[in-house]
Order: sequence, then structure tokens, then C-alpha cells
Amino acid sequence: MAQTEAQPAPAKPRVGRVADPCAMVIFGVSGDLTRRKLIPALYNLASQQLLSREFAVVGIGRTPMTTEEARKKYSEDFKQFATGAIDPDLWEWFVRRLHYVNGDFNDPATYDKLKETLAKVDQDHATHGNFFFYMATAPNYFGSVVEGLAQHGLMTEDNGHWRRVIIEKPFGHDLDSAKALNQQILKVATERQIYRIDHYLGKETVQNILALRFANGIFEPIWNRRYIDHIQISVAETVGVETRGGYYDTAGALRDMVPNHIMQLISLTAMEPPISFEANAVRDEQAKILHAIQPFTSEEVLSKTVRGQYGDGTMNGQRVPAYRAEQGVPPDSRTETFVAIKLLIDNWRWAGVPFYLRTGKRLPGRNTHVVIQFRRAPFILFRETQVEDLMPNQLVLHIQPEEGISLRFAAKKPGPAMQLGEVDMDFEYADYFGQTSNTGYERLLHDCMIGDATLFQRADMVEAGWSIVNPVLDVWKALPPRNFPNYPSGCWGPKESDELLEREGRRWRNFEQ
Repeated sequence: MAQTEAQPAPAKPRVGRVADPCAMVIFGVSGDLTRRKLIPALYNLASQQLLSREFAVVGIGRTPMTTEEARKKYSEDFKQFATGAIDPDLWEWFVRRLHYVNGDFNDPATYDKLKETLAKVDQDHATHGNFFFYMATAPNYFGSVVEGLAQHGLMTEDNGHWRRVIIEKPFGHDLDSAKALNQQILKVATERQIYRIDHYLGKETVQNILALRFANGIFEPIWNRRYIDHIQISVAETVGVETRGGYYDTAGALRDMVPNHIMQLISLTAMEPPISFEANAVRDEQAKILHAIQPFTSEEVLSKTVRGQYGDGTMNGQRVPAYRAEQGVPPDSRTETFVAIKLLIDNWRWAGVPFYLRTGKRLPGRNTHVVIQFRRAPFILFRETQVEDLMPNQLVLHIQPEEGISLRFAAKKPGPAMQLGEVDMDFEYADYFGQTSNTGYERLLHDCMIGDATLFQRADMVEAGWSIVNPVLDVWKALPPRNFPNYPSGCWGPKESDELLEREGRRWRNFEQ
């Protein structure tokens, strides 16, 4: 008998469409991502009445456990990582839908056990034969797991059933590997079945870029090279590599952040208006921007990119080690922990407007933001006043940790003389719309369940992102850095990053909170 009892009534009314009945399969369920993000996100969807009552989760991991033992572990983990108050009745409803399969991802028998489990789950929870598979595994398993699913008939869509795969980053480690992975997956699945996830797109402010630009008549008319001087995108982290030194040293800041997170922010900030919010209409315009970014020559890599590696220093009053002293990192590592890049987009809207990107670890503040700096107003009116310079207006999209938007403009200071001061008008989501329990994955998981791929990358977008950074990777490999480490922990990166803007009369906007 299918268990289709209703969820306990939530405190808040539902806003949005209920997800389709389905089962979610998590490969690598024992990892941090599941307990920190995925389970809390699914619970939040249930509390918002956006999760179907005909839903189940099947976790696959190498740790020998029964389903009951796994449920106990999930419950203990959830007490630690829940994003808000826990409703005991709702959690009890939810935990009864969690199942576990022990197996090796390379063993065909694992897929046989999964198929049997899904058949039983489908019968017990009435999931309507709809399954989606989440790759919370090491990247080297992505292609082989999808092939294993296909070989056992688990990617086949018939009788109105759907099958989808969510693939975490990194999707490849360069252009060639990204193309090879796309080819491997698309031999056994269609593009509409593949959801390449970027959790940054689950942030409210990232999604609000489209609303800000296209729902407000005051912004879109000035969103172009005639009014905008330049755009900055910063992804700053205060942490070092922590326990991920072994993985990080094979990737580095460029691979880890630029082809995915930062390229998505660029494409949403710079894209032309889509004809609708239908997935491919939005992604078509994003792809056009990525293809319009001017490719680097070898000489331009030397003049338009900066790399850095943190040394020891002081963070929050405490000494922290250099990158080369971190666990799992070779003492002579040449891997970059900081990147700054100047890009140009070769189209009618953005010709001549530089896009400055930077990302790094052990910086003074943890924040992600997009700064749109407008051209200065003419000074002629103020030439006989005490005003010595006119400050440019800045529109800042704050993405994390606080989500919001601020606008900087000039206003006259009180008094008889003409003096100007900088004023910031700030909007924060929590102040206007209330604080919501959110991991950043709720929207993305829900979108996959309803078949909306708008916030997921297509194959051509992934490859376009890699094609932009590939020349940089090649030059950096051919010319190893001579001065690593070149910035102490607790500062805003190497001095060359500041010089990248200063030689053109600009400077970074830093946020240290």
C-alpha cells in the first residue's frame, strides 16, 4: 500500500508549484554536501509545502549500513545542520522516506540493487516512476555513473515517466575534458535530462539580477556602454583550503571558481533580454555573452591576468599558516589561491567596458558582490565650488553572506558651501521580505523536480566557460610563478591585482564585513 499520507501542516502558506512526485537518488550520500545542504534543503521544501507528498530519497554510499541505521545518522546530522526550527512531526514524515543502498559506484551489482530499491520505493511512496540522480561524488565518477544508470535502464523515459541527472561542479578540469565528459554523458542521455548545477544560482540576489534589470524601467535603459564605466565581480573567502588541500592543489582558484560561478554571474549581468523566462530562451542569451568574451592571446594573459598564493598572516587576530604549509599541499606548490582578470565583451552593448573579476582565499572579508560603476557626470557645473572631484555612482549587488542591493550616489552636505558626500541606499532581502530558511539548494532541487532547467548550465555554456580560461591555464603552466607566496593572509591579494585597475584610473570596491 503506497504511503501517501499528507505532510503535517506548515506554519506558512505555500508559494509556488508543488514538485512532481519523484524519488531522488544521491550518489555519495555519506559526504558533507548531503548532510549540510541537500537534506536540509529537502526538509525546507517540505516545510514550505513545495515537496510532493509522493516523494522519497535513496542514498547510495560505500559505508555498510541498513536503512534504519542511515535514518538515525540523518537525524543526528540534521539536528546540527537544520537552517531553522525543526518540526518533529514533519521530520518524522520526512525521515520515513529516506532509504539507503550500500555499494560501489563501479560495481554493476550496485545498480541492480538500486533498481530493486527504486521499484519498492515507487510502490511504497507512489513516486510515479519519476527519478532524478544527484552526483555528490568525486568528479571522476560523473560519466561512469550515468553510463551505469543507462546500462540498467534507469535513464529510459517511457509511459510518461521522467529521469534526470544533477551533476555537481567541477564539470571537467579544462576544455578538452569538459567536451569529453559531455560526449560521454550525451551518448546515453539527452541534454534535457542533464542538469549541471551551480549552487550560486540558488542565491536570491543572483536570480534577482534578471528581475532588477528587466522589471524596472529605470535600469535597463542605462545598462550599457554609454552609461557604465566598468563592472567588478568579486568572490572573496576568508578561509584557506582547510582539509581540501589535496583536491585544491590539483584545481586552483581559476578552475575552481571562474568557468562556473563567475561566468554565470557575468552572463546574467551582461545578457540581452530573453524573449521569455523559458529555460532555453534565458540560456541562449547567456551563451551569446560567453561566446562574445574576447579570447586571450598569450601576451594578453600576461597583462590582463594576475595570480597569487597566500602566505602566512593574521586573520581575526590569530596567526594562520601559508598555503604551502596546509595539510595535503606540497611545500613547493605552484597552485594559485587568488585570481584577478580583466575581460572585454565584444558586442554592441558592452564594447569597451572592462569586466574585472577576482576570487581568492584568505582575504579580509567573506563576500560575493557585483559592482556596476557608472560614468562620472560632467564636472563643468562644479568648477568654481569646493568640490574637487565627482564620485561615480555605483550599484552593488550583494550575493553573500547578506543578500541585497545598494546604490551609491552623491548628495550635498548641509551648510552654506557646495560640498558633496557619498550616500548609500541599502536594500536587504531579510529586512523587506523576512528571513527564510535557505541553504541555496532549495530552488535548484525544486526546479529539477518540475523540469525547469533555467538555472542550470547547458553543454555549450560549460564549454564556452572553459574556452575562456583555457589560454590562461596554458600560459600559467608554461610560465610557473616565481614569487609565490605573494600576498599575506588577511589582505586583498597581491599588489598586481590593484595595479590591474589603477593603471586605468580605477580601484576595487572592498567589503570587509
